[in-house]
Amino acid sequence: MKFLRHGPIGSEKPGCIDSDGNIRDLSAVIADFTPETVTCDALAALADRDVSDLPIVDPATRIGPCVGAARNFYAVGLNYARHARETNNPEPKEPVLFSKSTSSICGPNDPIILPRGSEKTDWEVELGIIIGHPCSYVSKEEALGYVAGFCTINDVSERAYQIERGGQWIKGKSAPNFGPIGPWIVTPDEVGDPQNLSLSLSVNGETVQNSSTADMIFSVAEIISYMSGFMRLMPGDIIATGTPEGVGLGLTPPRFLSAGDIVELSVEGLGTQRQTVVANDQ
Repeated sequence: MKFLRHGPIGSEKPGCIDSDGNIRDLSAVIADFTPETVTCDALAALADRDVSDLPIVDPATRIGPCVGAARNFYAVGLNYARHARETNNPEPKEPVLFSKSTSSICGPNDPIILPRGSEKTDWEVELGIIIGHPCSYVSKEEALGYVAGFCTINDVSERAYQIERGGQWIKGKSAPNFGPIGPWIVTPDEVGDPQNLSLSLSVNGETVQNSSTADMIFSVAEIISYMSGFMRLMPGDIIATGTPEGVGLGLTPPRFLSAGDIVELSVEGLGTQRQTVVANDQ
């Protein structure tokens, strides 16, 4: 099933997509989709419910981030073979882990806000994992059983902050609205094999990323198993699993986002995002 959050920023309500493609409001059934409620068991129970008696939401309503009040936003770097080559990096022998600030999270169609002075803001379409059970020391064979669902993520990145300013990548990954997630949490039964999903991204109508999760160096199951050996993953935790080739940094010459650009991206079966790039006017 496809679950989402709809409404104004800070006042989102839970919803789902019914069999006719309508958004149904789930407020009478569940308070919100947060770490307390985004569990495998809770989503399975919701998926079994008849939603035909619930209110239909205006399709023009804003779609919010598919998880509210997330505690952790993790990411994996250099996880596509051709992306590693385009950035002149060797394929990693173990997953490269980093975090994005949870304050970067926004809705799938909210604007990308250029940080003050930014000249190298870049795009990254990614398959996102939403954890649905507490998860420690799980095997690769068990790992997919801990997934509540999957989502589309744009891991927006400021490359000068990420690469040229020293320290860890989090500085280039965490500006406001650098973490669009959604539109939906899609349960694993609807996704099928997470290693066989197409993903693409365009800038101003030009396709720049067009690949498949089959090119991942480390699979979804391997990522979850590996991470669970270093930390306890919890329900509602978000993991961005890496981006394929075609980022602005890897183009010849490199190309970065400017105010007015339109970014559109999708992961097969997980929905589409559309963002307008705007200057920071604060």
